[in-house]
Amino acid sequence: MTSKERAALRAAANPLEPIFQIGKEGISDNLIAQIDDALDARELLKIRVHLETSPKKPRELANELQTALGAEVIQVIGGVIVLYRKADEEKIKAKKAAAAKNKKTAVKKHVKIRGLRSRYAQEESRKPYRGGASGRGERH
Repeated sequence: MTSKERAALRAAANPLEPIFQIGKEGISDNLIAQIDDALDARELLKIRVHLETSPKKPRELANELQTALGAEVIQVIGGVIVLYRKADEEKIKAKKAAAAKNKKTAVKKHVKIRGLRSRYAQEESRKPYRGGASGRGERH
């Protein structure tokens, strides 16, 4: 990657918010899987490293992520890592097909949203008031 491409990616990453955090647990397999999915969807993302609790320095963590994900480290500033990986369309399609295959066919529950008048009418039908001569629901 050339320095101009890297500079353009740094500029594009500037307004982004970090969507992952690395703390005292360090880098886990679950975190790598989630970052992998996010890179497929976004290509460019920020990761925050909590400097006080992290077991390693941000540069070391960035290098680990780079090798595990096949991504490029664009920059490491303070506790923020910026990663980039070009999206692979075939890999994304394969993941979606595998997810659809493993997905259970859940029966969707039909929920009817009722307005205030229909809720009052339903309540009245369950507990009808005792209408007197005046019809005001007075008790006898």
